[in-house]
Amino acid sequence: MTLIESFEKLDYSDALESSKEAQTWLDSHGRRFGQFINGKFEGRSDADLIASLNPSNGDLLANIEVANPGQLKKAITAARKALPAWQAMGGHGRAKVLYALARLLQKHTRLVSVLETLDNGKPIRESRDIDIPLAIRHFYHHAGWAQIQEREFSEYKAIGVVAQIVPWNFPLLMLSWKIAPAIAMGNTLVFKPAEQTPITAMFFAHLCEQAGVPDGVINIVNGAGATGAALAAHEGIDKVAFTGSTSVGRAIRKATAGQNKKLTLELGGKSAFVVFEDADLDAAVEGLVDSIWFNQGEVCCAGSRLLVQAQIADKLHTKLKKRMQTLRQGTPLNKSVDIGSLVSQTQYQRVDELVQNGLEHGGELYQASATQTDGNYYPPTLITEIDSSHPLAQEEIFGPVLVSMPFRTQSEAVTLANNSRYGLAASIWSENINRAMDVAPKIKAGVVWINCHNQFDASCGFGGVRESGFGREGGKEGLYEYLQPKLLKKATKPKPLKVEFKDGNENIDRTLKFYIGGKQVRPDGGHSFATYNADGSLANWVGAGNRKDIRNAVSAATKASNWSNQNGHLRAQIIYFFAENLALREDEWIKRLQEICGLTKKQAKKEFHASLSRIFSYAA
Repeated sequence: MTLIESFEKLDYSDALESSKEAQTWLDSHGRRFGQFINGKFEGRSDADLIASLNPSNGDLLANIEVANPGQLKKAITAARKALPAWQAMGGHGRAKVLYALARLLQKHTRLVSVLETLDNGKPIRESRDIDIPLAIRHFYHHAGWAQIQEREFSEYKAIGVVAQIVPWNFPLLMLSWKIAPAIAMGNTLVFKPAEQTPITAMFFAHLCEQAGVPDGVINIVNGAGATGAALAAHEGIDKVAFTGSTSVGRAIRKATAGQNKKLTLELGGKSAFVVFEDADLDAAVEGLVDSIWFNQGEVCCAGSRLLVQAQIADKLHTKLKKRMQTLRQGTPLNKSVDIGSLVSQTQYQRVDELVQNGLEHGGELYQASATQTDGNYYPPTLITEIDSSHPLAQEEIFGPVLVSMPFRTQSEAVTLANNSRYGLAASIWSENINRAMDVAPKIKAGVVWINCHNQFDASCGFGGVRESGFGREGGKEGLYEYLQPKLLKKATKPKPLKVEFKDGNENIDRTLKFYIGGKQVRPDGGHSFATYNADGSLANWVGAGNRKDIRNAVSAATKASNWSNQNGHLRAQIIYFFAENLALREDEWIKRLQEICGLTKKQAKKEFHASLSRIFSYAA
């Protein structure tokens, strides 16, 4: 081949990262891992095993023992026992441990990156340049918060023993998201990695030994869904933090209902990627590459719904298809590869089945030429000519599949973006910052990026709304998920006090109406229930709301969504006015509190003024 021919062809050559050190580490442990409980590894010869496979070629990485109920109980007991000493260590002591974990991860960055790629199938450049550095950043960041905890969270304390369950798409990064804030605030924990990707969690357990993490503070157990379910439902757990599918999150919420456990759920998504006609299309194309084909599309906040203004849809699709042809898919350890392997054959079949079944409802399929045909490699996919009710536009595919729909106006873009049961993330692409800032708060999502996508940092809170879950991870707001308010006094049960009270209108029967849409309305249902005073006498009959009443109330609240667009000063003035009107009826309210709650006049007055003060605080 001549020099000119070489320049014209410009083929990529392989640049393989060596896995020798990672394979040696696996061999040194007999390619078998048990549980990490109370600072020690323990195994059972009779344990059920889960094979951890390299998804790119099917090679066995290690056999993973499934924790039995006794081991789960032992891990939770160890965490409970370690709790007092870990909290007594103080913020500075915990900060030093977190800092040591960050430094140890940094010292083994290359080994951890290779282990992550072998276990998950993602390209080595993503593990090396994105996942592992961000995981390290979380430990550094939360070491800082641990140091200043006594000052910044003086009125809060740790929750206790936390159960943490993570998925397989970002094994070590999810571990850092969960473990770093929990232990920084003085909690102890039991962590369960995904059964498909436990390798880096086992490596992290070895780092815990070296970092001086006290026995029992961090416990790591392995297993499948049943293990996670048993862990979440265990009575010895004070909080559950789960990242995964919406269906499993719903099951966890149901299982923990009534157990007085704090709960954080970061679930699925179908994030909108909104491109307006004035956007930089070349930048938007690269944003799409980073959004939907990053980590093979196995990202909960992937921009899997492309909403593009109709005037530029064809132009953007042409540019996008051209860019798709340049994406390289292949062996994840190849540094010149853009897209790696899906995590398992099961996931490959799920993605393909969703696409094929979805196309039965219509749609035009475009796939980039496959550069890798063996293994769990699903090609970059674009589906057009569908509407917002199409199954592929509604279901989370969790693969490298992008669906595209046009919109005409800005308001239509917002409507389409919100036409999803999910609400994890979205991105707005426009060169008009005023337009972007106007649209962003109208989209019902936990995170909205402008002219970028998939931007994360340990200092920024992340989480969803709707069926994408609740709670936040990262930043100061994420720390509150692992804290609870301190009680200044021990709560006591109030004792009823008989109060003589006449309001002067006892002979006039009054209908207690609902307040919906800014006015008082009579209940629609025709049913009422009795409410009673502290002395047992009848206070009044109250209407029982039916489905129509609830529908009217929800509809009124939805129509009032512009309230959030009002400036803070206006909202404050209205809340202050509410406090003024309340203060005008102080005597009446105090008498009502005496009668209904059985309070003394002094107690009722104290409660009234506390309420008034609270209203002022929110106005402020």
